[in-house]
Amino acid sequence: MSDFTTRFFGPLTKEACVYFKIFTVLFFFVLMFTIFVEILFIFKNYTKLNFRIFVSGVLLLFNSFMAYFVNRLLYTMCSKSLA
Repeated sequence: MSDFTTRFFGPLTKEACVYFKIFTVLFFFVLMFTIFVEILFIFKNYTKLNFRIFVSGVLLLFNSFMAYFVNRLLYTMCSKSLA
């Protein structure tokens, strides 16, 4: 039973931190793409903008930033705790 709990619930090695690094890079590119698309949308449709579209764009940017930031924070915590 101890081998089972150690295998499935024990601490991971430092190599497991690569998961968070990959997602940090991925979400950084998603954030940059989102910023680019939002700026492009504003320039193309500036006459049709209303409050609902503006709030949707801000929330999309916030969501993309939070996904990037959380994975960056988790990667930092993982790598520093296993150093």
